[in-house]
Amino acid sequence: MKKETNLFITQLLAVFILTVISASAQEKTNSSPDTQSIFPKGSKAPAVNFTGTAWVHSLIESDSTFNIPVASVTFEPGARTKWHTHGGGQALIAIDGIGYYQEKGKPIRILRKGDSVKCAADTPHWHGASPETGFVQIAVTPNATKGRVTWLQPVSDEEYKNLKK
Repeated sequence: MKKETNLFITQLLAVFILTVISASAQEKTNSSPDTQSIFPKGSKAPAVNFTGTAWVHSLIESDSTFNIPVASVTFEPGARTKWHTHGGGQALIAIDGIGYYQEKGKPIRILRKGDSVKCAADTPHWHGASPETGFVQIAVTPNATKGRVTWLQPVSDEEYKNLKK
């Protein structure tokens, strides 16, 4: 009986250790948006509209029936868009990493996995990754016939680092 109990305890301990190792590996994998993502990175975003490196992967193309382009955007740490507006507004859904979002005249908002943002039409804003951690978002741009995007000036380093805690 003692031998069976010891075997059971050993097996239970082995399962526990494997569970902890697996959870730890999963946590490390999920902490870096560059190592694992739901969607591929896609094509490198045009440097003329971004500071740093970002990739865009189109998920839903706009057409006459569904005029709502949807894309996954992956930002390396420190990467960000220029200030810009959308004639029909924009919704962002954070799916990995740590991101920043700011509307003109408002403080920077930190975005984490599961957070979402609705940006009203024609509102100047920018978004991207935090300085230390990459960021992956889903960008939904409704009413694209009202203007998909109007690019404005770059986000200065001073603006980017102006995180009020």
